[in-house]
Amino acid sequence: MRKTLFYSISFILFIFPLFFLLYKSFYGVTAWGSSTGGDPSVRAWELLMNEGEFLNSVGVSVWIALVVLILNLLIGITAGKVFSFSSFRGKSVVEAFMMLPLFIPVLVVAIGLHITFIRYGLSDHWIGVALVHLVPTIPYSIKMFKTGYERIGSKLLEQSIILGGSAVKRVYHIELPLLLPSIRSVLFLTIVISLSQYVLTAIIGGGNVVTLAMVYYPFTDTADEAVMAAFSIVFALIPIILYIILEGCLKFTLPYQHLRGRKKQ
Repeated sequence: MRKTLFYSISFILFIFPLFFLLYKSFYGVTAWGSSTGGDPSVRAWELLMNEGEFLNSVGVSVWIALVVLILNLLIGITAGKVFSFSSFRGKSVVEAFMMLPLFIPVLVVAIGLHITFIRYGLSDHWIGVALVHLVPTIPYSIKMFKTGYERIGSKLLEQSIILGGSAVKRVYHIELPLLLPSIRSVLFLTIVISLSQYVLTAIIGGGNVVTLAMVYYPFTDTADEAVMAAFSIVFALIPIILYIILEGCLKFTLPYQHLRGRKKQ
């Protein structure tokens, strides 16, 4: 019963909107009073593909999202472990300070970082855009990995130290497999947030770094629902495809993943 309810809600909230957008991308707007939906057309997709910066923006967006993801994993795992197992003076203050980017207006942060990036030559470059995308993503990563390490506990890691396990083996064989739920959450959330950044990319990129969001948002002024539907499908499919690919990489990279699918004898 619970599985049926879960799949039903998932279909209504996620699958059905995607199919509806796919329908709209081919049929567009149906005239009022018309008994038929009209003939299907690939006009919206042709317009999308003929957009000069579209294909290039997809590549740039995916590259920046992957760089942001790697930085989030490195910083999030390190900081999450420290906040979980270490005690030091001012720990709560530092942890609260790490959450500040979620409460400060994005425009304020972007302008301040823009001045700094100009000094160091990072403005109008994809590296600067990738770094500024850490502002809205790092707080979530730290919080998720902190929760993940608290779920693991320190006793299991202490046993590894007592048995003589090295730090690298401990991370690879114990921490990463047990942190997989947190890694999955950070993976999907980071990619979605990075792909959707428009203001931060526009200010730091200065128009030289064109991501998919930079191409997408100007089209929101158009009344062509077919084009908007096609754009929305692309926006939705990119994080899903990246998630599936990276999930496959995790399955073949991390140890013990082949044991999860086996049924208990």
